[in-house]
Amino acid sequence: MRTFIKTLPARLGCHSSGTAHNPVVRHLRVIGGLAECPGCGLYQHVPELQPGQLATCPRCGQHLQRRRRTAPLAAPLAFCISSAAFYLAALASSLMTLNVYGRERTVDLLTGPMELMHEGWGEAGLLVGAVTIMAPAVAIGLMFAILYAGTRPTLPNWAPGILIWYEKLRPWSMVEVYILGIFVAYTKLTDMAHVDVGPAVYLIGGLMLTMAVSDSTLDTERIWKHRPVDSLTRMDDGAVVEIAHVHVDDVGMPPVERLVACPSCGLVGEMEHPVSNLRCVGACPRCGHSVWRRAPESLTRTTAYLIAAVVFYIPANLYPVMTFMRMGGGSGHTIIEGALELWSDGMIPLSLLVFFASITVPMLKIASLATMVIMTWRGSRRGLAQRTRLFRVVDMVGRWSMIDVFMISILVAVVRFNAMATVTANAGMVAFAAVVVLTLFAAWSFDPRIMWDAAGMNGRLVDGLPRAVLKMHDTDTDTAQGPSRPAQTSAAAPRPAANMEPNQA
Repeated sequence: MRTFIKTLPARLGCHSSGTAHNPVVRHLRVIGGLAECPGCGLYQHVPELQPGQLATCPRCGQHLQRRRRTAPLAAPLAFCISSAAFYLAALASSLMTLNVYGRERTVDLLTGPMELMHEGWGEAGLLVGAVTIMAPAVAIGLMFAILYAGTRPTLPNWAPGILIWYEKLRPWSMVEVYILGIFVAYTKLTDMAHVDVGPAVYLIGGLMLTMAVSDSTLDTERIWKHRPVDSLTRMDDGAVVEIAHVHVDDVGMPPVERLVACPSCGLVGEMEHPVSNLRCVGACPRCGHSVWRRAPESLTRTTAYLIAAVVFYIPANLYPVMTFMRMGGGSGHTIIEGALELWSDGMIPLSLLVFFASITVPMLKIASLATMVIMTWRGSRRGLAQRTRLFRVVDMVGRWSMIDVFMISILVAVVRFNAMATVTANAGMVAFAAVVVLTLFAAWSFDPRIMWDAAGMNGRLVDGLPRAVLKMHDTDTDTAQGPSRPAQTSAAAPRPAANMEPNQA
Protein backbone atom coordinates (compact mmCIF):
# COMPACT_ATOMS: atom_id res chain seq x y z
CA MET A 1 0.00 0.00 0.00
CA ARG A 2 1.36 3.41 -0.92
CA THR A 3 1.94 6.00 1.77
CA PHE A 4 -1.34 7.83 1.30
CA ILE A 5 -2.07 9.61 4.60
CA LYS A 6 0.78 12.03 4.06
CA THR A 7 -0.46 12.96 0.61
CA LEU A 8 -4.12 13.48 1.47
CA PRO A 9 -4.07 17.29 1.09
CA ALA A 10 -2.38 17.02 -2.30
CA ARG A 11 -4.82 14.39 -3.55
CA LEU A 12 -7.88 16.25 -2.29
CA GLY A 13 -9.79 17.28 -5.37
CA CYS A 14 -12.10 19.93 -3.90
CA HIS A 15 -12.32 22.28 -0.96
CA SER A 16 -12.27 20.63 2.46
CA SER A 17 -14.40 22.11 5.19
CA GLY A 18 -13.45 19.59 7.87
CA THR A 19 -10.42 19.37 10.13
CA ALA A 20 -7.45 17.19 9.34
CA HIS A 21 -6.43 16.78 13.00
CA ASN A 22 -9.46 14.68 14.06
CA PRO A 23 -10.73 13.00 10.89
CA VAL A 24 -13.91 10.98 11.02
CA VAL A 25 -13.36 7.48 9.66
CA ARG A 26 -16.05 6.36 7.25
CA HIS A 27 -16.39 3.58 4.74
CA LEU A 28 -16.78 3.57 0.97
CA ARG A 29 -17.16 0.55 -1.28
CA VAL A 30 -15.51 0.45 -4.67
CA ILE A 31 -17.65 -1.83 -6.83
CA GLY A 32 -15.86 -3.71 -9.58
CA GLY A 33 -17.61 -4.78 -12.76
CA LEU A 34 -19.99 -1.82 -12.59
CA ALA A 35 -19.99 1.13 -14.96
CA GLU A 36 -22.09 4.28 -15.29
CA CYS A 37 -23.29 5.31 -18.72
CA PRO A 38 -22.04 8.86 -19.39
CA GLY A 39 -25.08 9.50 -21.57
CA CYS A 40 -28.00 8.51 -19.36
CA GLY A 41 -26.51 7.68 -15.94
CA LEU A 42 -27.59 4.03 -15.95
CA TYR A 43 -25.40 1.79 -13.79
CA GLN A 44 -24.89 -1.60 -15.34
CA HIS A 45 -22.70 -4.65 -15.19
CA VAL A 46 -20.08 -4.72 -17.95
CA PRO A 47 -18.43 -8.15 -18.33
CA GLU A 48 -14.81 -8.60 -19.30
CA LEU A 49 -14.60 -7.87 -23.01
CA GLN A 50 -12.66 -9.88 -25.52
CA PRO A 51 -10.65 -8.33 -28.37
CA GLY A 52 -12.99 -7.02 -31.04
CA GLN A 53 -15.99 -6.58 -28.73
CA LEU A 54 -17.94 -3.41 -28.04
CA ALA A 55 -20.23 -2.77 -25.06
CA THR A 56 -23.05 -0.23 -25.45
CA CYS A 57 -25.67 1.07 -23.07
CA PRO A 58 -29.01 -0.76 -23.53
CA ARG A 59 -30.95 2.41 -22.67
CA CYS A 60 -29.39 5.16 -24.78
CA GLY A 61 -26.90 3.40 -27.07
CA GLN A 62 -23.81 5.13 -25.65
CA HIS A 63 -20.54 3.26 -26.15
CA LEU A 64 -19.23 2.13 -22.76
CA GLN A 65 -16.12 0.10 -23.48
CA ARG A 66 -14.32 -1.25 -26.53
CA ARG A 67 -11.57 -3.79 -26.99
CA ARG A 68 -9.54 -3.48 -30.16
CA ARG A 69 -7.91 -6.39 -31.94
CA THR A 70 -4.74 -4.36 -32.36
CA ALA A 71 -1.87 -4.28 -29.86
CA PRO A 72 -2.98 -2.05 -26.97
CA LEU A 73 0.24 0.00 -26.83
CA ALA A 74 2.26 -0.79 -29.95
CA ALA A 75 -0.45 0.31 -32.40
CA PRO A 76 -1.14 3.76 -30.91
CA LEU A 77 2.60 4.28 -30.40
CA ALA A 78 3.31 3.65 -34.10
CA PHE A 79 0.65 6.13 -35.17
CA CYS A 80 1.75 8.62 -32.52
CA ILE A 81 5.31 8.55 -33.89
CA SER A 82 3.90 9.08 -37.38
CA SER A 83 1.84 12.02 -36.09
CA ALA A 84 4.94 13.64 -34.62
CA ALA A 85 6.79 13.22 -37.92
CA PHE A 86 3.92 14.66 -39.96
CA TYR A 87 3.54 17.56 -37.53
CA LEU A 88 7.21 18.60 -37.56
CA ALA A 89 7.39 18.28 -41.33
CA ALA A 90 4.23 20.36 -41.78
CA LEU A 91 5.67 23.17 -39.64
CA ALA A 92 8.77 23.30 -41.84
CA SER A 93 6.90 23.14 -45.17
CA SER A 94 4.99 25.66 -47.27
CA LEU A 95 1.22 25.59 -47.19
CA MET A 96 0.28 27.46 -50.34
CA THR A 97 1.84 29.71 -53.01
CA LEU A 98 -0.21 32.35 -54.85
CA ASN A 99 0.93 33.93 -58.12
CA VAL A 100 -0.82 37.17 -59.13
CA TYR A 101 0.53 38.73 -62.35
CA GLY A 102 4.02 37.42 -61.70
CA ARG A 103 4.12 38.31 -58.02
CA GLU A 104 4.29 35.37 -55.66
CA ARG A 105 3.53 34.91 -51.99
CA THR A 106 4.16 31.73 -50.03
CA VAL A 107 2.62 31.04 -46.63
CA ASP A 108 2.93 28.34 -43.99
CA LEU A 109 0.99 27.31 -40.88
CA LEU A 110 2.29 30.21 -38.81
CA THR A 111 1.51 32.94 -41.34
CA GLY A 112 -2.28 32.99 -40.88
CA PRO A 113 -2.36 33.54 -37.11
CA MET A 114 0.44 36.11 -37.35
CA GLU A 115 -1.35 38.13 -40.05
CA LEU A 116 -4.58 38.15 -38.03
CA MET A 117 -2.71 39.52 -35.03
CA HIS A 118 -0.92 42.04 -37.26
CA GLU A 119 -4.30 43.36 -38.45
CA GLY A 120 -5.46 43.86 -34.87
CA TRP A 121 -7.54 40.69 -34.48
CA GLY A 122 -5.36 39.19 -31.78
CA GLU A 123 -8.13 37.10 -30.24
CA ALA A 124 -8.86 35.34 -33.52
CA GLY A 125 -5.16 34.92 -34.29
CA LEU A 126 -4.48 33.33 -30.94
CA LEU A 127 -7.49 31.03 -31.35
CA VAL A 128 -6.39 29.83 -34.80
CA GLY A 129 -2.82 29.34 -33.65
CA ALA A 130 -3.94 27.51 -30.52
CA VAL A 131 -6.18 24.95 -32.27
CA THR A 132 -3.99 24.35 -35.35
CA ILE A 133 -0.45 24.57 -33.96
CA MET A 134 -0.33 24.39 -30.17
CA ALA A 135 -3.14 21.91 -29.48
CA PRO A 136 -1.87 19.19 -31.90
CA ALA A 137 1.62 19.45 -30.44
CA VAL A 138 0.30 19.17 -26.87
CA ALA A 139 -1.95 16.24 -27.82
CA ILE A 140 0.94 14.35 -29.41
CA GLY A 141 3.20 15.00 -26.42
CA LEU A 142 0.54 13.87 -23.96
CA MET A 143 -0.10 10.74 -26.01
CA PHE A 144 3.60 9.83 -25.82
CA ALA A 145 3.49 10.31 -22.04
CA ILE A 146 0.34 8.16 -21.72
CA LEU A 147 1.85 5.33 -23.77
CA TYR A 148 5.08 5.46 -21.77
CA ALA A 149 3.10 5.29 -18.53
CA GLY A 150 1.13 2.35 -19.94
CA THR A 151 4.32 0.31 -20.29
CA ARG A 152 4.99 0.52 -16.56
CA PRO A 153 3.68 -2.26 -14.28
CA THR A 154 2.00 0.42 -12.16
CA LEU A 155 0.95 3.82 -13.45
CA PRO A 156 3.22 6.56 -12.09
CA ASN A 157 1.68 9.24 -9.88
CA TRP A 158 1.86 11.80 -12.70
CA ALA A 159 0.05 9.58 -15.23
CA PRO A 160 -3.58 10.17 -14.06
CA GLY A 161 -3.18 13.91 -14.52
CA ILE A 162 -1.84 13.36 -18.05
CA LEU A 163 -4.80 11.16 -18.95
CA ILE A 164 -7.25 13.70 -17.56
CA TRP A 165 -5.69 16.62 -19.41
CA TYR A 166 -5.54 14.67 -22.65
CA GLU A 167 -9.30 14.10 -22.55
CA LYS A 168 -9.85 17.82 -21.94
CA LEU A 169 -7.41 19.19 -24.53
CA ARG A 170 -7.80 16.71 -27.39
CA PRO A 171 -11.05 18.28 -28.76
CA TRP A 172 -9.19 21.57 -29.22
CA SER A 173 -6.93 20.01 -31.85
CA MET A 174 -8.85 20.84 -35.02
CA VAL A 175 -6.52 19.61 -37.75
CA GLU A 176 -9.34 17.85 -39.61
CA VAL A 177 -11.40 21.06 -39.73
CA TYR A 178 -8.38 23.04 -40.90
CA ILE A 179 -8.05 20.73 -43.91
CA LEU A 180 -11.54 21.72 -45.06
CA GLY A 181 -10.69 25.37 -44.46
CA ILE A 182 -7.71 24.97 -46.79
CA PHE A 183 -9.92 23.38 -49.43
CA VAL A 184 -12.49 26.20 -49.28
CA ALA A 185 -9.74 28.85 -49.46
CA TYR A 186 -8.17 27.10 -52.44
CA THR A 187 -11.44 27.13 -54.41
CA LYS A 188 -11.86 30.85 -53.76
CA LEU A 189 -8.30 31.63 -54.89
CA THR A 190 -8.34 29.65 -58.15
CA ASP A 191 -10.64 32.24 -59.78
CA MET A 192 -8.22 35.14 -59.26
CA ALA A 193 -4.72 33.68 -59.62
CA HIS A 194 -2.58 30.61 -60.03
CA VAL A 195 -2.38 28.60 -56.82
CA ASP A 196 0.20 25.97 -55.95
CA VAL A 197 -0.59 23.69 -53.03
CA GLY A 198 2.43 23.12 -50.82
CA PRO A 199 3.55 19.88 -49.20
CA ALA A 200 2.19 21.02 -45.82
CA VAL A 201 -1.37 20.39 -47.05
CA TYR A 202 -0.66 16.70 -47.63
CA LEU A 203 1.31 16.47 -44.40
CA ILE A 204 -1.61 17.95 -42.44
CA GLY A 205 -3.88 15.39 -44.09
CA GLY A 206 -1.57 12.63 -42.92
CA LEU A 207 -1.46 14.18 -39.46
CA MET A 208 -5.24 14.17 -39.32
CA LEU A 209 -5.43 10.47 -40.15
CA THR A 210 -2.65 9.32 -37.83
CA MET A 211 -3.98 11.26 -34.85
CA ALA A 212 -7.47 9.87 -35.42
CA VAL A 213 -6.19 6.29 -35.63
CA SER A 214 -3.98 6.80 -32.59
CA ASP A 215 -7.03 7.86 -30.57
CA SER A 216 -9.08 4.98 -31.95
CA THR A 217 -6.52 2.32 -31.02
CA LEU A 218 -5.81 3.68 -27.53
CA ASP A 219 -7.55 1.66 -24.80
CA THR A 220 -7.65 3.93 -21.77
CA GLU A 221 -9.61 1.38 -19.73
CA ARG A 222 -6.69 -1.03 -19.86
CA ILE A 223 -4.29 1.72 -18.86
CA TRP A 224 -6.44 2.71 -15.87
CA LYS A 225 -6.35 -0.91 -14.67
CA HIS A 226 -2.62 -0.45 -14.11
CA ARG A 227 -3.45 2.11 -11.44
CA PRO A 228 -4.28 0.53 -8.07
CA VAL A 229 -7.02 1.97 -5.91
CA ASP A 230 -5.87 3.54 -2.64
CA SER A 231 -7.11 2.06 0.61
CA LEU A 232 -7.85 5.53 2.03
CA THR A 233 -9.12 8.79 0.63
CA ARG A 234 -10.63 12.00 1.96
CA MET A 235 -14.09 13.41 1.37
CA ASP A 236 -15.12 17.01 0.86
CA ASP A 237 -15.79 17.51 4.58
CA GLY A 238 -12.30 16.38 5.56
CA ALA A 239 -13.34 12.92 6.74
CA VAL A 240 -10.95 10.08 6.03
CA VAL A 241 -12.64 7.21 4.22
CA GLU A 242 -11.61 3.58 4.21
CA ILE A 243 -12.00 1.86 0.86
CA ALA A 244 -13.47 -1.62 0.60
CA HIS A 245 -13.26 -3.56 -2.67
CA VAL A 246 -16.20 -5.69 -3.80
CA HIS A 247 -17.59 -7.00 -7.07
CA VAL A 248 -21.11 -6.40 -8.28
CA ASP A 249 -21.63 -10.14 -8.80
CA ASP A 250 -21.05 -10.68 -5.08
CA VAL A 251 -23.07 -7.81 -3.59
CA GLY A 252 -25.73 -7.09 -6.21
CA MET A 253 -26.84 -3.64 -7.31
CA PRO A 254 -26.78 -1.03 -4.49
CA PRO A 255 -29.36 1.79 -4.35
CA VAL A 256 -28.59 4.07 -7.27
CA GLU A 257 -28.92 7.21 -5.10
CA ARG A 258 -25.77 6.19 -3.22
CA LEU A 259 -23.65 5.45 -6.28
CA VAL A 260 -21.16 7.85 -7.82
CA ALA A 261 -18.68 7.36 -10.66
CA CYS A 262 -15.41 9.19 -11.29
CA PRO A 263 -15.76 11.27 -14.49
CA SER A 264 -12.14 10.58 -15.46
CA CYS A 265 -11.29 6.95 -14.75
CA GLY A 266 -14.85 5.58 -14.40
CA LEU A 267 -14.34 4.04 -10.95
CA VAL A 268 -17.71 3.40 -9.28
CA GLY A 269 -18.15 3.77 -5.53
CA GLU A 270 -21.03 3.38 -3.09
CA MET A 271 -21.47 5.99 -0.34
CA GLU A 272 -23.17 5.52 3.02
CA HIS A 273 -25.88 8.06 2.17
CA PRO A 274 -27.56 9.50 -0.97
CA VAL A 275 -25.11 11.57 -2.99
CA SER A 276 -25.78 15.25 -3.57
CA ASN A 277 -25.64 16.72 -7.07
CA LEU A 278 -24.49 20.09 -5.71
CA ARG A 279 -21.40 19.11 -3.75
CA CYS A 280 -18.05 17.62 -4.63
CA VAL A 281 -17.87 14.16 -3.11
CA GLY A 282 -14.10 14.19 -2.72
CA ALA A 283 -11.03 12.87 -4.49
CA CYS A 284 -11.11 9.69 -6.54
CA PRO A 285 -9.01 7.03 -4.78
CA ARG A 286 -7.59 5.88 -8.12
CA CYS A 287 -6.88 9.02 -10.16
CA GLY A 288 -7.23 11.83 -7.62
CA HIS A 289 -9.72 13.77 -9.76
CA SER A 290 -12.54 15.71 -8.10
CA VAL A 291 -15.65 13.54 -8.09
CA TRP A 292 -19.07 15.07 -8.67
CA ARG A 293 -22.20 13.00 -9.14
CA ARG A 294 -23.14 15.37 -11.94
CA ALA A 295 -21.29 18.19 -13.68
CA PRO A 296 -21.45 21.20 -11.31
CA GLU A 297 -24.00 23.88 -12.22
CA SER A 298 -24.56 22.21 -15.57
CA LEU A 299 -27.88 23.86 -16.48
CA THR A 300 -26.84 27.31 -15.28
CA ARG A 301 -23.55 27.30 -17.17
CA THR A 302 -25.10 25.92 -20.33
CA THR A 303 -27.81 28.57 -20.26
CA ALA A 304 -25.26 31.36 -19.76
CA TYR A 305 -23.13 30.16 -22.68
CA LEU A 306 -26.19 29.83 -24.92
CA ILE A 307 -27.34 33.37 -24.15
CA ALA A 308 -23.87 34.71 -24.94
CA ALA A 309 -23.77 32.67 -28.17
CA VAL A 310 -27.11 34.12 -29.30
CA VAL A 311 -25.82 37.64 -28.63
CA PHE A 312 -22.78 37.05 -30.86
CA TYR A 313 -24.70 35.06 -33.48
CA ILE A 314 -26.57 38.14 -34.70
CA PRO A 315 -23.52 40.33 -35.57
CA ALA A 316 -21.71 37.23 -36.86
CA ASN A 317 -24.29 36.95 -39.66
CA LEU A 318 -25.00 40.66 -40.22
CA TYR A 319 -21.46 42.03 -40.35
CA PRO A 320 -18.92 41.07 -43.04
CA VAL A 321 -16.37 38.46 -42.05
CA MET A 322 -13.79 39.62 -44.61
CA THR A 323 -13.18 42.29 -47.27
CA PHE A 324 -11.79 41.30 -50.68
CA MET A 325 -10.08 44.19 -52.51
CA ARG A 326 -8.94 43.74 -56.12
CA MET A 327 -7.50 46.47 -58.36
CA GLY A 328 -8.67 49.13 -55.93
CA GLY A 329 -12.26 47.91 -55.70
CA GLY A 330 -14.09 45.42 -53.58
CA SER A 331 -16.52 44.95 -50.75
CA GLY A 332 -17.15 42.97 -47.62
CA HIS A 333 -18.58 39.46 -47.56
CA THR A 334 -20.83 37.97 -44.94
CA ILE A 335 -20.97 34.25 -44.30
CA ILE A 336 -24.16 33.85 -46.33
CA GLU A 337 -22.71 35.85 -49.23
CA GLY A 338 -19.66 33.59 -49.24
CA ALA A 339 -21.83 30.49 -49.51
CA LEU A 340 -23.91 32.08 -52.30
CA GLU A 341 -20.75 33.02 -54.19
CA LEU A 342 -19.60 29.40 -54.15
CA TRP A 343 -23.05 28.36 -55.39
CA SER A 344 -22.96 30.87 -58.27
CA ASP A 345 -19.50 29.62 -59.27
CA GLY A 346 -20.89 26.12 -59.69
CA MET A 347 -19.33 24.67 -56.53
CA ILE A 348 -22.65 23.49 -55.16
CA PRO A 349 -21.36 20.72 -52.83
CA LEU A 350 -18.80 23.06 -51.29
CA SER A 351 -21.41 25.81 -50.97
CA LEU A 352 -23.73 23.45 -49.14
CA LEU A 353 -20.87 22.37 -46.88
CA VAL A 354 -20.05 25.96 -45.92
CA PHE A 355 -23.71 26.83 -45.43
CA PHE A 356 -24.30 23.77 -43.26
CA ALA A 357 -21.13 24.10 -41.15
CA SER A 358 -21.14 27.88 -40.70
CA ILE A 359 -24.84 28.79 -40.56
CA THR A 360 -26.96 25.71 -39.92
CA VAL A 361 -24.78 23.94 -37.34
CA PRO A 362 -24.41 26.88 -34.90
CA MET A 363 -28.14 27.64 -35.12
CA LEU A 364 -29.13 24.00 -34.61
CA LYS A 365 -26.66 23.62 -31.73
CA ILE A 366 -28.16 26.60 -29.93
CA ALA A 367 -31.73 25.42 -30.58
CA SER A 368 -30.99 21.81 -29.60
CA LEU A 369 -29.19 22.66 -26.37
CA ALA A 370 -31.85 25.22 -25.45
CA THR A 371 -34.55 22.58 -25.98
CA MET A 372 -32.66 20.11 -23.78
CA VAL A 373 -32.25 22.68 -21.01
CA ILE A 374 -35.94 23.68 -21.09
CA MET A 375 -37.20 20.10 -21.11
CA THR A 376 -34.85 19.26 -18.25
CA TRP A 377 -36.15 22.17 -16.16
CA ARG A 378 -39.66 20.88 -16.79
CA GLY A 379 -38.77 17.30 -15.88
CA SER A 380 -40.05 15.99 -19.22
CA ARG A 381 -39.73 12.29 -20.08
CA ARG A 382 -40.47 12.79 -23.76
CA GLY A 383 -37.83 11.47 -26.18
CA LEU A 384 -35.06 10.91 -23.63
CA ALA A 385 -33.12 8.45 -25.78
CA GLN A 386 -33.52 10.66 -28.85
CA ARG A 387 -32.36 13.73 -26.93
CA THR A 388 -29.32 11.87 -25.69
CA ARG A 389 -28.40 10.81 -29.22
CA LEU A 390 -28.98 14.37 -30.41
CA PHE A 391 -26.60 15.63 -27.74
CA ARG A 392 -23.89 13.27 -28.98
CA VAL A 393 -24.35 14.63 -32.50
CA VAL A 394 -24.23 18.24 -31.25
CA ASP A 395 -21.07 17.50 -29.30
CA MET A 396 -19.45 15.86 -32.31
CA VAL A 397 -20.17 18.40 -35.08
CA GLY A 398 -19.63 21.61 -33.11
CA ARG A 399 -15.97 22.04 -34.05
CA TRP A 400 -16.69 21.93 -37.80
CA SER A 401 -18.12 25.44 -37.70
CA MET A 402 -14.53 26.72 -37.54
CA ILE A 403 -14.20 26.17 -41.31
CA ASP A 404 -14.89 29.83 -42.14
CA VAL A 405 -12.49 31.11 -39.49
CA PHE A 406 -9.69 28.91 -40.85
CA MET A 407 -10.48 29.88 -44.44
CA ILE A 408 -10.27 33.58 -43.59
CA SER A 409 -6.96 33.12 -41.77
CA ILE A 410 -5.51 31.47 -44.90
CA LEU A 411 -6.87 34.12 -47.29
CA VAL A 412 -5.63 36.95 -45.11
CA ALA A 413 -2.18 35.37 -45.07
CA VAL A 414 -1.81 34.56 -48.76
CA VAL A 415 -3.62 37.48 -50.49
CA ARG A 416 -1.32 40.39 -49.56
CA PHE A 417 -0.51 42.25 -52.79
CA ASN A 418 -1.36 45.82 -51.78
CA ALA A 419 -3.61 47.49 -54.40
CA MET A 420 -3.57 44.49 -56.73
CA ALA A 421 -5.33 42.11 -54.37
CA THR A 422 -5.79 42.09 -50.62
CA VAL A 423 -8.01 40.23 -48.18
CA THR A 424 -8.62 41.66 -44.70
CA ALA A 425 -10.57 40.23 -41.80
CA ASN A 426 -13.58 42.03 -40.35
CA ALA A 427 -15.48 42.10 -37.06
CA GLY A 428 -17.98 39.49 -38.24
CA MET A 429 -15.22 36.89 -38.23
CA VAL A 430 -14.40 37.56 -34.56
CA ALA A 431 -18.09 37.40 -33.62
CA PHE A 432 -18.50 34.13 -35.48
CA ALA A 433 -15.43 32.63 -33.78
CA ALA A 434 -16.96 33.65 -30.44
CA VAL A 435 -20.19 31.83 -31.37
CA VAL A 436 -18.28 28.64 -32.16
CA VAL A 437 -16.28 28.74 -28.92
CA LEU A 438 -19.32 29.58 -26.78
CA THR A 439 -21.41 26.77 -28.26
CA LEU A 440 -18.52 24.37 -27.64
CA PHE A 441 -18.42 25.47 -24.00
CA ALA A 442 -22.20 25.12 -23.79
CA ALA A 443 -22.09 21.53 -25.06
CA TRP A 444 -19.22 20.60 -22.76
CA SER A 445 -20.99 22.15 -19.76
CA PHE A 446 -24.23 20.25 -20.32
CA ASP A 447 -24.48 16.90 -18.56
CA PRO A 448 -26.96 14.70 -20.49
CA ARG A 449 -27.50 12.49 -17.41
CA ILE A 450 -29.43 15.35 -15.82
CA MET A 451 -32.17 14.89 -18.42
CA TRP A 452 -32.72 11.36 -17.13
CA ASP A 453 -32.46 12.53 -13.51
CA ALA A 454 -35.15 15.14 -14.09
CA ALA A 455 -37.38 12.50 -15.66
CA GLY A 456 -37.03 10.31 -12.57
CA MET A 457 -35.18 7.54 -14.37
CA ASN A 458 -32.11 7.42 -12.11
CA GLY A 459 -33.57 6.87 -8.67
CA ARG A 460 -34.85 9.35 -6.15
CA LEU A 461 -33.42 12.85 -6.57
CA VAL A 462 -31.68 14.57 -3.68
CA ASP A 463 -31.08 18.06 -5.10
CA GLY A 464 -29.70 19.87 -8.11
CA LEU A 465 -33.00 20.41 -9.95
CA PRO A 466 -35.96 22.82 -9.61
CA ARG A 467 -38.14 22.35 -6.55
CA ALA A 468 -41.16 21.55 -8.69
CA VAL A 469 -39.30 18.64 -10.31
CA LEU A 470 -38.05 17.36 -6.95
CA LYS A 471 -41.54 17.60 -5.45
CA MET A 472 -43.04 15.77 -8.41
CA HIS A 473 -40.59 12.91 -8.02
CA ASP A 474 -41.18 12.74 -4.26
CA THR A 475 -44.89 12.26 -5.01
CA ASP A 476 -44.09 9.57 -7.55
CA THR A 477 -41.91 7.80 -4.99
CA ASP A 478 -44.68 7.79 -2.38
CA THR A 479 -47.29 6.39 -4.77
CA ALA A 480 -45.11 4.02 -6.81
CA GLN A 481 -45.34 0.28 -6.17
CA GLY A 482 -41.84 -1.04 -5.83
CA PRO A 483 -39.96 -1.99 -9.00
CA SER A 484 -42.71 -0.81 -11.34
CA ARG A 485 -41.18 2.68 -11.21
CA PRO A 486 -38.84 3.30 -14.13
CA ALA A 487 -36.06 4.52 -11.84
CA GLN A 488 -36.17 1.39 -9.70
CA THR A 489 -36.44 -0.83 -12.74
CA SER A 490 -33.28 0.67 -14.21
CA ALA A 491 -31.27 0.09 -11.04
CA ALA A 492 -32.97 -2.88 -9.34
CA ALA A 493 -30.44 -5.42 -10.54
CA PRO A 494 -27.18 -5.48 -12.50
CA ARG A 495 -27.96 -5.19 -16.19
CA PRO A 496 -25.57 -6.53 -18.83
CA ALA A 497 -24.48 -4.05 -21.46
CA ALA A 498 -26.19 -4.65 -24.76
CA ASN A 499 -24.76 -5.21 -28.24
CA MET A 500 -21.76 -7.25 -27.20
CA GLU A 501 -20.91 -7.86 -30.83
CA PRO A 502 -17.52 -8.33 -32.49
CA ASN A 503 -16.13 -5.11 -33.86
CA GLN A 504 -13.22 -5.21 -36.27
CA ALA A 505 -10.43 -2.86 -35.12
